[in-house]
Parts: sequence; structure tokens; C-alpha cells
Amino acid sequence: MMVPNRYKAALFLLLGGCAAIGPAETLPEDVGFIQELPAEVLALVAPNQNLRAVRILPEDGCYWYEWSGPVETTYLPLNTTDGRQICTRPPEVHPDPEPVPAPA
Repeated sequence: MMVPNRYKAALFLLLGGCAAIGPAETLPEDVGFIQELPAEVLALVAPNQNLRAVRILPEDGCYWYEWSGPVETTYLPLNTTDGRQICTRPPEVHPDPEPVPAPA
């Protein structure tokens, strides 16, 4: 019995999906996370934020926590109960630019 080539190709593709794949190389889940938050931060933090996965971003010096949603995992700012972001340093204040004179 002769099997058409298109069936051989389909069988090859189907069986190829059954190949053993080794474990994925992943980083430990807690890389870069703060192990124990300071008591001052714990006193300020609002509920329903992931306190097991918090880090300070060097760009702004603020605390950010890992949020895992149904589609993606991202970082959100760690906020106080009144909605303010918790930071380790004051925000940078940029001076107002010089006003541009109106054309004559």
C-alpha cells in the first residue's frame, strides 16, 4: 500500500509535537525582590497589593510590585491608602523652562 506524501508530512508534523522538551531555563521568581519591607512602608501601604514581590526601581527610587493579570504580568506602583506612590527619595523637581517670546 502506497501512502501519499501529504499524509506522511502531516504524520511527521503531528509526531514532532510529541518530542520531549527539556525544562525551560527560568530565573528564580524572587530575583531582585525585597525580602522584608521596612515597617514604615508596611504602615503606609494600601491593601490588595502583592507584598511578596516588591522592588525599588532605580529610575525613580519608588517601590513597585509585581501584578499578575489574566493576560500579562507587569509592575505597578506600590501605593498608600490615599493613593500616593511610596518612594525612597523625593521626586525630581524640574525648573520651569524659560518662556518663549511671542513673535513680533
